[in-house]
Amino acid sequence: MEEALAGGVGDAGPRHSRARAKRGTSVVGVIGELLITGGVLVLLYVVWQLWVGDMIYGAERNATGHEISQEWADAYPGTNEPGAAPDPGEEPVTADPIILDEPADAERFGVMHIPRFGADYAVPMAGGVTRANTLDPIGIGHYPGTSMPGEAGNFAVAAHRTTWGKPFNRIAELRVGDAIVVETEEGWYTYRFRTLEYVTPDEVEVLLPVPQALDVPAGTPYITMTSCSPMFSMAERIVAYGVFESFTPRSAGAPASLEVVA
Repeated sequence: MEEALAGGVGDAGPRHSRARAKRGTSVVGVIGELLITGGVLVLLYVVWQLWVGDMIYGAERNATGHEISQEWADAYPGTNEPGAAPDPGEEPVTADPIILDEPADAERFGVMHIPRFGADYAVPMAGGVTRANTLDPIGIGHYPGTSMPGEAGNFAVAAHRTTWGKPFNRIAELRVGDAIVVETEEGWYTYRFRTLEYVTPDEVEVLLPVPQALDVPAGTPYITMTSCSPMFSMAERIVAYGVFESFTPRSAGAPASLEVVA
């Protein structure tokens, strides 16, 4: 009997120890699995936000831009489809630019085409540069108080370089002479890219009527495109400058400047 009791007590001890060890290991394992799962979810969110989501948002922005272009084209039967060039040998039709009123915050007024970025690139433009109202949900924003397309002075705009469709993601790929075309209901305003500059976020002189030139009256229409730099950082701003070339009225059909470049 004593041996049985001793044996029983002796057997029970290790079993309880193993049970406690098993329970302890199980809790640690669960916590570890939860942490791993959380890490995987965070990674998937980052992948979604930076790649998959951007692809979807970018496609949506371009689709919306093409829809707007088509609506304007439909209002002028017989004109070229947006993105089509005039017949070879035809002289381009230009006119004095029609100057639009400054748009209200988040009010759509145009579509930007950059042939260097491909035929699908057609990003809606709206007033204001806040993330909540313009940059995140629409695409490209116009700095309030700066000039409008074709107007003497500085037509200054902003857009994301990463996330939310990243309209200016390839801004650093622009080459001298590349067309930057702003389409409105009235027609197409063609600018030609000139140079890039990197500045700190507080260097607002890039928005002056003549960029970086204090107290100099504007006699030429410019375009200034701003975005964050480097990628995934807000430490600096990348700035692309262009000079106005021509205005093509809607009735004349889409300009040759819309032709995609290699």
